[in-house]
Amino acid sequence: LVTDIPGSTGASFGQEIVCYENPRPAVGIHRFIFVLFRQLGRQTVYPPGWR
Repeated sequence: LVTDIPGSTGASFGQEIVCYENPRPAVGIHRFIFVLFRQLGRQTVYPPGWR
């Protein structure tokens, strides 16, 4: 989960809240969903308590 990504750059310039973890188990079909929201300004985002 990455927040505060400047519009003229890439995700590496944002604030990483939750790091990426590989799917478990590592076999079978997996679906990935990427959701992008526009922020009107910087926000304080807290990581979820569970995954």
